[in-house]
Amino acid sequence: MKKRFLWLIPLVLTIVSYLYPTPKKDAIDLYDGADKAPINDLANFRKLPTSTINTQGYDWTYMVLGKGPKTILFLHGMTGGYDFWWQQMNAFSPEYRVVSVTYPPVDNLSDLGKGIIAILDKEKIETTTVVGSSLGGYLTQYLLATYAQRIEKAVLGNTFPKNDAYEEKNKTKVMLASWLPEWAVMNALRQNLFDQVLPASENNPLVKAQLLENTYGRMSKSQFLARYHCVVDKFNPIDGKQTATPLLIFESDNDPLVPPELRTQLKHYYTTAQVHTFRQKGHFPYLNASDEYNTALREFLSK
Repeated sequence: MKKRFLWLIPLVLTIVSYLYPTPKKDAIDLYDGADKAPINDLANFRKLPTSTINTQGYDWTYMVLGKGPKTILFLHGMTGGYDFWWQQMNAFSPEYRVVSVTYPPVDNLSDLGKGIIAILDKEKIETTTVVGSSLGGYLTQYLLATYAQRIEKAVLGNTFPKNDAYEEKNKTKVMLASWLPEWAVMNALRQNLFDQVLPASENNPLVKAQLLENTYGRMSKSQFLARYHCVVDKFNPIDGKQTATPLLIFESDNDPLVPPELRTQLKHYYTTAQVHTFRQKGHFPYLNASDEYNTALREFLSK
């Protein structure tokens, strides 16, 4: 009789593994830097009120600061959130109206773009400068191609042009991740951060705390996979040689997530863009090189 039910054991173990929750850890506790000022400033920034809009079937969280005559919209990457831009939001809000968004699990550029435009409409923002990094930079290119009349200037930060490289490289991994429990996916992402992303970002304690926090429950598996599908989504970009929209490309010479060939392709496509190259700052220079980032951004905005 007992042998009849042995087949239940792997089934039960599988169910238990899926029900096992992703451990929760906060950036404040994950921060291990000697200088506590950055993490204290992040904690204070998070006390500021956020707003919510329901569109494209999801609740979108975003923050608006400042009352300047011009607006800057900040768009994060795959493993980011609205608060990844806290240093830029604080720096530019005295002169500009600044907006930052956290993407819900929207898995295509069309709906992601519609959500962004819905936020701009709600806040009565007719035109804006868009500053995007990684996926956010790819989304910025989509917005340029689809809502050009809403964009005054654009920053394509640590990002890539339309390509097949990411899909070819990650197809099997993503298929496997779609079946794995959330904690297993986040464990794999965390290991990749330790192996590649954090060393390239100078093992900066702020980068480490904010990125790891996302793998400890601040970002869901569904958000992560949806953002990947946006990375490999395709669209027809603007003519990069003819556009009148002022463009700035931010890149890092040791970016572990955007290979040199894609960085080169981006610059060859958007030939009118200015280029600022960070030296040995990795994929998140707006976090671990914020002074240089903000200075270069301010110069671009002032022209």
